[in-house]
Amino acid sequence: MNCLILQGSPRPQGNTASLTAVFADEFVLRGGNCREIRLFEKEIHPCTACRSCQQDWSAFGCVCHDSMDEIAPLVLACDLLVLASPIHSWYCTAPMKAALDRMVYGFNKYYGARRGPSLWKGKRVALIATCGYPPDRGADLWEQGVRRYCRHSGLRYEGLLVERHLSYDRPFFDPEKEAHARAFAAKLFSDG
Repeated sequence: MNCLILQGSPRPQGNTASLTAVFADEFVLRGGNCREIRLFEKEIHPCTACRSCQQDWSAFGCVCHDSMDEIAPLVLACDLLVLASPIHSWYCTAPMKAALDRMVYGFNKYYGARRGPSLWKGKRVALIATCGYPPDRGADLWEQGVRRYCRHSGLRYEGLLVERHLSYDRPFFDPEKEAHARAFAAKLFSDG
């Protein structure tokens, strides 16, 4: 089983990275393959809603050539797509939002003169989030948005792992968070 993690944290060694590293380790230990792409290291322009991508129903087809040219085929090829982001202002980071916007148009051929297919219909999607607020008031809006995004695109929403950072003067990662990340990976692997 192939897992692709789109990681939206600006910090390569930050809280979100600590969770995705353990998640990926457990996924691989169970026999899967896991690849992580750090979106802050990529060039991802925002969608301009030009709808040029709607002309070809067989491909992603965006006229904006940037890192999404590399990412889009990997998304289509994976069995499980994990979107990982710290929560900034109650939603994912800007590079993650840009990627989500580009994918919803590029993979869903709903917006042209005629309604076309969803190129990624049935793909499994899960979330990993870190936030400073209690999860029910920190990551809830992003989860709700992605649930709607999945329904719209015909994707299978598989759940959310969210961990809270209580204070900048306290360590984030601990054995409990590690156990949660490993259990989440194990569940997603076995459900696949």
